[in-house]
Amino acid sequence: MDVGGVLIGGDAPVVVQSMTNTDTADVQATFKQVKLLADAGSELVRITVNHEAAARSVPEIIQRLRDEGYSIPIVGDFHYNGHLLLTKYSDTAEALAKLRINPGNVGTKRRDSNFQQIIRVAIDYDKPVRIGVNWGSLDQRLLTELMDENASRERPKEAQTVLMDALVESAMRSAELAEETGLKRDRIILSTKVSAVLELIEVYKMLADRSDYPLHLGLTEAGLGTKGIVATTAGVAPLLLAGIGDTIRVSLTPRPEGDRAEEVRVAQQILQSLGIRHFEPQVTACPGCGRTTSTFFQEMAEDITSHIRDMMPIWKVDYPGVEEMDVAVMGCVVNGPGESKQANIGISLPGTFEEPKAPVYIDGAHAVTLKGEGLVDEFKAILKDYVRKRYG
Repeated sequence: MDVGGVLIGGDAPVVVQSMTNTDTADVQATFKQVKLLADAGSELVRITVNHEAAARSVPEIIQRLRDEGYSIPIVGDFHYNGHLLLTKYSDTAEALAKLRINPGNVGTKRRDSNFQQIIRVAIDYDKPVRIGVNWGSLDQRLLTELMDENASRERPKEAQTVLMDALVESAMRSAELAEETGLKRDRIILSTKVSAVLELIEVYKMLADRSDYPLHLGLTEAGLGTKGIVATTAGVAPLLLAGIGDTIRVSLTPRPEGDRAEEVRVAQQILQSLGIRHFEPQVTACPGCGRTTSTFFQEMAEDITSHIRDMMPIWKVDYPGVEEMDVAVMGCVVNGPGESKQANIGISLPGTFEEPKAPVYIDGAHAVTLKGEGLVDEFKAILKDYVRKRYG
């Protein structure tokens, strides 16, 4: 599936998606945040289109992005009134790269007709559609139907199991209705999001067993900070390792001063840690112990990590493959030399009471030993030279 130049499904790599939290009617704020997410490495950005002012703003937001050289595809997220907005604002339908529909939020009495109206717009403008089921807004009509069926069984399933069944059934029935309406099978992507780790793994395995549509992964409402990061990783990693998932989004609740791009970096780190994709060189660093009472090596590890991130916009263009590089910044002689030898390039800093010298290893061999106050800058220069020679 081609979404604005980004391939999804089949042999394509797992794609990192993010979502804005601005009022889409605020063109400047939304434009600015999409740029931030794109600069962080997001490959798709989803924006809310929840009222007429938001719908009117979409073409201008996308045009501003294109004028500044950003080609990132924009996905429109529609609930309740999507069939009305997409019909009334045809330029919005045309500007968006993909439409996202939650089948639980398209109406009750006219659920199917409203859903089909959105699908017809997608057909008219040749847009792929993500059918995104969420257990917080599941089609209650369908859930009641399956609960009633379950109650009549000789051995009823547990209510939680029926809920999982309903999520998968909602996605499958909606996909079938989309195809019956005329949307091509290769223009459909599915998701069944929940906010509990074990249920996430279970429901996506069920969905993968029943379909061959591309799947979008994510733990919805994952939470704040460490909890959200750990829960998301625990949920999506087993699925990715099983070959399940074509796009991924990390849904963290941002702190008031939070960096929205954190979601993108976490998604990238999940994929990179699993060996699925590479985004930037990885820095192996010592956690510190009683042998490393100085914080210098920790500060250096942060400095080198920031330096690499700052250089990546240039390096990824000039030095293809540099994103696969491993760098080690270690803190004492216990594991320092060994870890440094395992990396492409590494430095082993002295621990407490150790001789004040820092051997540097390149591709497993000792290259030079650094000493003195200019050690950090010297190592950066060695790193720069290595990148040029190895990946140039």
